[in-house]
Amino acid sequence: MTLAVRHYIDGRWSDSGTGRRYDKHNPWTGAVLAEVAAGDAEDARHGVEAAHAAFASWSATSPTDRQRVLLRAADVVERRTEEIAGLLTAEIGCTRQVAMMHIGFCASLLRQASGLAHGPIGQIMPSDVPGTRAYAIRGPVGVVAAIAPWNASLVLAARAIVGPMALGNTVVLKPSEESPLTGGALWAEVFAEAGLPAGVLNVVTHAPGDAGAIAEELIGHPHVRRVNFTGSTVTGRRLAEAAGRHLKRIVLQLSGHNPLIVLADADLGYAVNAAAYGAFVHQGQVCMCARRIYVERAIAGEFTERFAAKAATLPMGDPADPRTVIGPLINKWALSLVTRRVEEAVAMGAGLLAGGTPEPPCYPATVLTGVPAGAELAFDETFGPVVILDVVEDADEAVRRANESRFGLTAAVLTGQPSRGLEIARRLEAGIVHINDQPVNDEPQMPFGGVKDSGWGRFGVGFAAEDFTELQWVTSRDTPRPFAF
Repeated sequence: MTLAVRHYIDGRWSDSGTGRRYDKHNPWTGAVLAEVAAGDAEDARHGVEAAHAAFASWSATSPTDRQRVLLRAADVVERRTEEIAGLLTAEIGCTRQVAMMHIGFCASLLRQASGLAHGPIGQIMPSDVPGTRAYAIRGPVGVVAAIAPWNASLVLAARAIVGPMALGNTVVLKPSEESPLTGGALWAEVFAEAGLPAGVLNVVTHAPGDAGAIAEELIGHPHVRRVNFTGSTVTGRRLAEAAGRHLKRIVLQLSGHNPLIVLADADLGYAVNAAAYGAFVHQGQVCMCARRIYVERAIAGEFTERFAAKAATLPMGDPADPRTVIGPLINKWALSLVTRRVEEAVAMGAGLLAGGTPEPPCYPATVLTGVPAGAELAFDETFGPVVILDVVEDADEAVRRANESRFGLTAAVLTGQPSRGLEIARRLEAGIVHINDQPVNDEPQMPFGGVKDSGWGRFGVGFAAEDFTELQWVTSRDTPRPFAF
């Protein structure tokens, strides 16, 4: 059955003002999954206007009422678990295991964020002026534009909208054209059922190639006061430049080229399993995935042999099959890009230890070594199940090579000495470092974000107020103040 995905604006479902639609395909079967409203700048403008009109009422809603909406939304997500898992598999090609992790994360996020409604909104400040009481008071900013990607559609859309709404803001959400359902319309359904007032959450979808006009409208509209974006560094830079022209604050979570360091004192079996998960979960289509593995020479031979063997045997195929580990890439363009970059690296002299031959719509878990610095795989994020393995002499060389990247999202260190791992973590130029774990980790309450070309700002329930509220200085006096003239 082909689904119909439409805009959700001011509590009502609607087609695009142009009447245009596009077909969203299942990445595994190629069948049409949904007919989707192909929006434009005018549709985005309507979404912003609806959000602006709803702001006064929503921002004045009692903390308890806002909290109740988010808690009911968590219940709706859990009740619809099986349905949502099936939609995630059909829309973005993730395995059931990945889908269930995403659903659990979202339920937890909603419940944790519900506490923001009752969080402190300011503090009393000491003043040197006798008789003056000073306050630093936080309040919602207004309309937030949320631009979310497809790869973890349910989670990343939720992360973009839930914190701002809990704090009293209203939102316009633009999901990716690859995930208009689980990254957009589904959240409109969930919150409508949870009792969210009309206009607080608005969803505008668009066809491939049309994202720019909508993003331009969202950033340029005077009613939009904050923007948050998760996606590629290339796109994030363009959005940041546009936001700067309009003096808009923007939170960016961008690309990663993440290192995993395996030291000689690490448990070898654990290291192999951790590296395989960190490199190949969700077909490598996660910004946190390990793209580079640095192994100390003392264990490099055995680690390489065991890791390549494990990669070569990871089951590939239908993501609905519970045995599948490697499902389809999101579309033909993504498959073509991964194939081209691997072929380029091999042609430039890289060694192929596992994988390397596409099986459309899938690409197998692939391990390369000796990738030249000039190959695109060596310096740019490649969204696919491909990892580079290199031997290093010691931890110092691993840290130096890890820090050579222009990215700094996440990193991981495997060692038998956690204290040594902590010392290495302080030297790594990354917003997130995991010791004795692989780099694909996320929790709703954590300060998620990168440094360098991986973005700025932090997502996380405990940090939402820093970006999605305004801070106002207020003073009050009970008695007149003397003036010099």
